[in-house]
Amino acid sequence: MNSEIVRILLLALAWTAPVVLAGALLLVAMRRASLLISMVLMVLIPMVATFVGVFGVSGMMFTGDIWRIAAVLAAVALVTIPAALWLGRFQARRTVWERHMREQERAAERSRRELIAWVSHDLRTPLADIKALAEALSDHVVTDPGEVSSFATQIDRHTVRLARMVDDLFEMARINAGALTLDMEAIDLREVVDEVTGATSTLAARADVTVRVTCPDVAVTVNGSASALSRILTNLIVNAVAHTPPGGAIDVALGSSQRAAWIRVDDTGVGIPENDLERIFETSYRGSPSRTPSAIDGVPAGAGLGLAIAQGLVDAHSGSIVASNLDSGSRFEVTLPLIPAGA
Repeated sequence: MNSEIVRILLLALAWTAPVVLAGALLLVAMRRASLLISMVLMVLIPMVATFVGVFGVSGMMFTGDIWRIAAVLAAVALVTIPAALWLGRFQARRTVWERHMREQERAAERSRRELIAWVSHDLRTPLADIKALAEALSDHVVTDPGEVSSFATQIDRHTVRLARMVDDLFEMARINAGALTLDMEAIDLREVVDEVTGATSTLAARADVTVRVTCPDVAVTVNGSASALSRILTNLIVNAVAHTPPGGAIDVALGSSQRAAWIRVDDTGVGIPENDLERIFETSYRGSPSRTPSAIDGVPAGAGLGLAIAQGLVDAHSGSIVASNLDSGSRFEVTLPLIPAGA
């Protein structure tokens, strides 16, 4: 009896091993195939090996038992192959999602390192200047009233810049932490454009940049936060001023389609390199040296958070923001859901 069992085992191994080996080689050869095909093959290989093993043990005779086993395996295949297809799709989506999450984590870590490097550099420079100016005043190295006033003005400028950087960091932290709360109401974007362009006109004039505004005659109403929308447009205009050479121009245009309102900020600056377009809204990303913002009225640019904050605020309004190049300069376009007339 024992010898009969051993003979059956050896005979079954002799018949099934080549099938399993052939299946393994097929999987290796099709390693670049989709996950769905791999899952189906992994289901079919053991069933085919089982049938071949039973067929070999029975003396290669198509007996009634063989047909019954074949029927059972066919029924199993009808159940397991659709299940394998579903599991393959599920695993494929999960693999893609996990890969996407890993890429996002690496991008976030890269952005954090760049942010720390930029902020450390940008904080060190004004702090060193403030310290030197304050020491000169406290040691009475400067006594002339005009020079003292000039030193005080420089300290004030550096202090304003530091305060702006701290505000940007705080705003970015709130956005990243999901702690941003907005008071939403019906807003006519014409009022936002008028307010922001008026507030930034002095900055543009100091940089010798002309700001032109185009608005429709009818209201363009969206559901949003007035302060957040003003912050978005302000950041875009300040970014455009920082990247537009003296004598250039910035065009701010407002319009709407059937379901969306849009604001475009076009500049006549150096444009955006193609490699930078995908990362232009990342935290602290400044791109190539040609895109390094210039100082405005003697105050160097900030920590590179303006565009990242603008994107975070646009996302909070269920809108979108994109950057593109024009024939001369670049364009930033914000799209927001429009409140229908009479709603």
